[in-house]
Amino acid sequence: MRLVGWFEVHGRDLPWREEPRDPYRVLVSEIMLQQTQVDRVVPRYRRFLARFPDVIALASATVEAVLEEWSGLGYYRRARNLHAAARVIVDAGGRLPATAVELRRLPGVGEYTAAAVASLAFGEPVPVLDGNVLRVGARFLALDVPARSARGRRLVAGWVGELMKDAPPGRVNEALMELGATVCTFSTPACSRCPLAGECRGRTSGNPERWPERRRVREPERVTWTAAMVFDGSGRLLLRRIDGGPILRGLWLPPLARLDPGDDPVRLAACLLEGKVVVEEGVRAVPVRHAIAHRRIEVHPILFPSPAEAQPPDHCWVDPGAPGVPTSSLLGKLVDAAAAVCGPRFVAGID
Repeated sequence: MRLVGWFEVHGRDLPWREEPRDPYRVLVSEIMLQQTQVDRVVPRYRRFLARFPDVIALASATVEAVLEEWSGLGYYRRARNLHAAARVIVDAGGRLPATAVELRRLPGVGEYTAAAVASLAFGEPVPVLDGNVLRVGARFLALDVPARSARGRRLVAGWVGELMKDAPPGRVNEALMELGATVCTFSTPACSRCPLAGECRGRTSGNPERWPERRRVREPERVTWTAAMVFDGSGRLLLRRIDGGPILRGLWLPPLARLDPGDDPVRLAACLLEGKVVVEEGVRAVPVRHAIAHRRIEVHPILFPSPAEAQPPDHCWVDPGAPGVPTSSLLGKLVDAAAAVCGPRFVAGID
């Protein structure tokens, strides 16, 4: 089959593609790849498996340990669901379900992830309809309906199913996903390098970019926070666990508060520390920007030196370079901003 032959020559060398496929490792990779770029996932995938090499190790870990290893990947609900799924699997005997229908019963496993694991690890002929596959299918078929509509998905699934009659299902799914990611891209499809170009109706039309239909982009929600960054004389940073709210729950970050128009970030940051820790006058650092899903967040770091006489309840002192607790990539941005402005005065030992 031309598509699979192309993939075997041109497919990227990724650690989760090692044969034979281990179902647990396939599940971990597919969960990590949800809404996260491949180049970010590769090193974290290796680290995660070094710490949790099998489903028993993952199920035996605490959710805090799993979140710590996930720190920086974002979308932390994925980590919680993966941990919960591991416990369900172990309680059921330690073997992953082998069909997409059974896999969908696991926490956090939707239609796409179930199809990917079932086809790649167990050879079930079920199409993976991610954005890449839907785009390739929409162009190949020159769909006259939106690719993400119920009818569009059925038409693409039927086409993929036909391809699976001539090649292993997992290889077909993986080849189509690779084709969409590297050749049949959203804005500049490289039709001259495509193994399906000879039969592609979109290419024949002369305007393959017409497919799939353009989706309306959700307007981002813009949020402004202040961050109270308290450093002691040895460079330790005070963090607080976030236990509420829709984002960052369960992670450790400097005390944060939302800024409304007219609020003074220095005064609000100081208020976060009242009755908790003794600090000197706050110093502003350059604001940092952070994105979480559709939110665009600007954070104003306010730096406070402290004698660190005590550790307030629900807080902890950490080495900002190796915090040892579940955190977010936002922490690194805040620490960099602090070091750039004040250097060793607050951030001892950080260049």
